[in-house]
Amino acid sequence: MAAQKKRYLTKSFEGFTGEPGPGDVVIIGAGLAGLFTALKLAPFPVTVIAAAPLGEGASSMWAQGGIAAAVGEGDSTAKHAADTIEAGAGIVDVDVARLVADEGPDRIRDLLEYGVPFDRDLEGHYVLSKEAAHSEKRVVRVSGDKAGAAIMQALIAAVRSTPSIRVLEGYEADDLIVANERVEGVRLIRPTALGNGRYAFVPASAVILATGGVGALFALTTNPSYAKGEALAMAARAGAVIADPEFVQFHPTAIDAGIDPAPLATEALRGEGATLVNSDGERFMLAIDPRGELAPRDVVARAVYSELSAGRGVFLDCRTAIGAHFAQEFPTVWGHCQRAGIDPAKDLIPVAPAEHYHMGGIATDVRGRTSVTGLWAVGEVASTGLHGANRLASNSLLEAVVFGARVANDIRNMLPLDRVGHFVVPHRIPGSGRAADTASRLHSLNTLRSVMTKYVGVQRSGKGLRKALAELAALSASTSNDRVLSNMLLAARLITAAALLRKESRGGHYRTDYPKTDPSLARRTFITLADLEATEKVSLARSETAVAVYP
Repeated sequence: MAAQKKRYLTKSFEGFTGEPGPGDVVIIGAGLAGLFTALKLAPFPVTVIAAAPLGEGASSMWAQGGIAAAVGEGDSTAKHAADTIEAGAGIVDVDVARLVADEGPDRIRDLLEYGVPFDRDLEGHYVLSKEAAHSEKRVVRVSGDKAGAAIMQALIAAVRSTPSIRVLEGYEADDLIVANERVEGVRLIRPTALGNGRYAFVPASAVILATGGVGALFALTTNPSYAKGEALAMAARAGAVIADPEFVQFHPTAIDAGIDPAPLATEALRGEGATLVNSDGERFMLAIDPRGELAPRDVVARAVYSELSAGRGVFLDCRTAIGAHFAQEFPTVWGHCQRAGIDPAKDLIPVAPAEHYHMGGIATDVRGRTSVTGLWAVGEVASTGLHGANRLASNSLLEAVVFGARVANDIRNMLPLDRVGHFVVPHRIPGSGRAADTASRLHSLNTLRSVMTKYVGVQRSGKGLRKALAELAALSASTSNDRVLSNMLLAARLITAAALLRKESRGGHYRTDYPKTDPSLARRTFITLADLEATEKVSLARSETAVAVYP
């Protein structure tokens, strides 16, 4: 990895030479990052590609806790940055942490101007929550646990009323079109259920990836089904550097009620005093970390995982701390519990760790530029260096708006103003489209999710990761005609290979064969498609040798 880092640092994010090609600014993804960036780009013509109707396919819509920003009395952006750096377990980009914290309050004001109704007291002060690893109350909320939905609803309304923004709903991007060493457009597919299944091409003067996370690669996740990690694969094939893909955050308190995706029991519940107990009634977190339930998420997730692995159930006890006020203070979680037949004011809530957030992604600089000309990334799909090995709670929405504004500013400074008002019509291009959903396809998808959960989940090992690489490679060979599955598998392989290369435990990455943190590895991971293929070759050779020696 040291050699790769050296190579990466020699790559320039300044490689934007010549005039951009014809076309709009195309944003792939319609969550908070995509919509906020589109609004900040106005009046430049922007086309937003949305796989589902606005608000239905984005993780942002489901965010419960809120958005972290130093806007409370006694708080400061310096404290916020310090908490972010500490939570990131030694590999946070300090400069990025400081700029995000510094620009956070301004972005909160932007959201207010777009109509987000943040909770306030009678004197007009923000009502703030304290979440794990924050030293102050700084999580700005809406109606207790409805921040994500409220922010998205406000932005959707703003987008709908902005003439310079066109939204193509029901289209999915499955590849980037690269020519002359720059991204020149996006290949789209309209699923057969919505259209004729043929490909379309949208030329672009700039492409922004804002597709979210990788939750659908795992069997238990809090993410919507559209969070498939496909943009990681598209960017890697285009030549982009992928950063820190091994760092996956598992939320410790997904409601374990057999629902896919798993409903989330927000961390704010523990911030208000809810405790974790096992089936023996033991509150086990205090014996593991003095911060108890408010220890960093990776610590809590591993503790919950260990209890479950030992055959004990794990439950969130909100009865005393919140009790009768639950429905009023946390209506979203209350609704999830009601659908699962649980009364959280009286009953324990069964929980389990679930994939929640990907700290890694497409490497970008502080303007959101990737290492490929014409391509930017923002939000969870990007890796800016803010989160390091373990995201600080509620920093994700903040990163989305801070970098959304930065990406928009960078593109506005590059594109000629005479582009305003000119939308490009998608063109038909040859191709048969995606394969229809079949039993075989569903089996492949379930196998992928099972492999990732078993070998690349809360706890990992070298043996398991090598087995995962072999199984994922074999699955890739058998599903090469299905671009969606191929993209998902490539994203999974990048995560797995990076996890195999990092021979230590740090933040969200925990290896049972290397359980300690190695100070010499306090550096970020940078990996390309060529690095992945080289790692797979070595891993496969080692696996075959092991089989030969130990039949």
